[in-house]
Amino acid sequence: MPPPPVSAVTDPSSSGTDTPTRRRAVPWHEARVRAHRAAQPVPPRRSPLSDTTGLTLADDLLALGPHPAFDTAAMDGYAVSGAPPWTVRGTARAGTAWPGILAPGECVRISTGSPLPVGADAVVPLEVATDVGGHVFGAAPPEGHHVRRTGEDAAAGDRLAPAGTRIGPALVGLAAAAGHDWLPVRPRPRVAALVTGDELEHSGTPEPGRVRDALGPLLPGLVAELGGETLALDHVPDRPHGGPARAIQAYDEADVVVVTGSTSVGTTDQLRGLLADAGARMVVDTVACRPGHPMLLAELPERRWVVGLPGNPYAALVSARTLLGPLLAGLSGRPLPRLPRVPVHGAARVSPGRTRLVPVAWSDDGCRIAPGHGAAFLRGAAVGDALAAIGPDWEDGGLAPVLLPRT
Repeated sequence: MPPPPVSAVTDPSSSGTDTPTRRRAVPWHEARVRAHRAAQPVPPRRSPLSDTTGLTLADDLLALGPHPAFDTAAMDGYAVSGAPPWTVRGTARAGTAWPGILAPGECVRISTGSPLPVGADAVVPLEVATDVGGHVFGAAPPEGHHVRRTGEDAAAGDRLAPAGTRIGPALVGLAAAAGHDWLPVRPRPRVAALVTGDELEHSGTPEPGRVRDALGPLLPGLVAELGGETLALDHVPDRPHGGPARAIQAYDEADVVVVTGSTSVGTTDQLRGLLADAGARMVVDTVACRPGHPMLLAELPERRWVVGLPGNPYAALVSARTLLGPLLAGLSGRPLPRLPRVPVHGAARVSPGRTRLVPVAWSDDGCRIAPGHGAAFLRGAAVGDALAAIGPDWEDGGLAPVLLPRT
């Protein structure tokens, strides 16, 4: 599908005369929603439990039977019947049921997790019972005390977790406890990253006029944090013209190609032109935020995605959290995370019509803006805990949405 014609409407947060290169910037909150809604989830597969951590449930996780599957002791002690004192009839251990039936005034020694004997009313904890010569003394417990009843946690067929849940260690354990050996999952979307720039050095301290590449080392970890899998990371020169286009086409196995740099309107910024030549559909073409406003998201005709990030490191990080994170969530079948609103303290320059993304560190009264958040600088993001999206009306201590890691 060919892209719609580029509008010459001026970005409402910009000043100056309209030109063909000016586009109406998408509000920051809307950009996240567009990126998420545009994606169709990647096809599911079945994976063994040991390989599912970090993936996404493709279907609801259901209980195969009641959990617990039988009445079980929740404490070490005595399973008792009737009123005290109780005569000890035997011992029940985890994995082995006591075979008899308790009559009133009888009990068995029992360990946590053991099946409750037939006829037992409750469990008396070991520390509040006295065993004298095979007779147990203590206060009569209420019925069901320290007993986990059959199906207390879940009945057979109950939904334990909905489709779209990111699978963590606790969910793997839950699935195992429910009797599952395999899970239907959506694999991590595959990402190829292209870092453009003739001025970049990739090791050591750069010479004057050269710049050390920060995005090449940064991107694989960021992609993993956002739920993707990096297939390849290449460095592509700005010249000759068309190099980024050939590199994008080379990664036909990738669901998403991330291109850093080449998103502005300079003479070496080729990305928008090559996307137009490829018949790409623009989903987001610039965002009303600082830093990172030249970011873009486009869909190629073969259902592949291109995310364009600015070349400045912090601006690229902000842009990836704005567009790449929601896109990967959509491709994985996960919901778009809701952002908590917390008090943000500190000093930051707000801009009319724009959202400013600042790194923040948690504090007792909310969070505080970390220093060092210019478009080219990662110092604040490196030591901060999250990013806060402060609007044009924000004031020191006001509420703002916060992007937590993995959102």
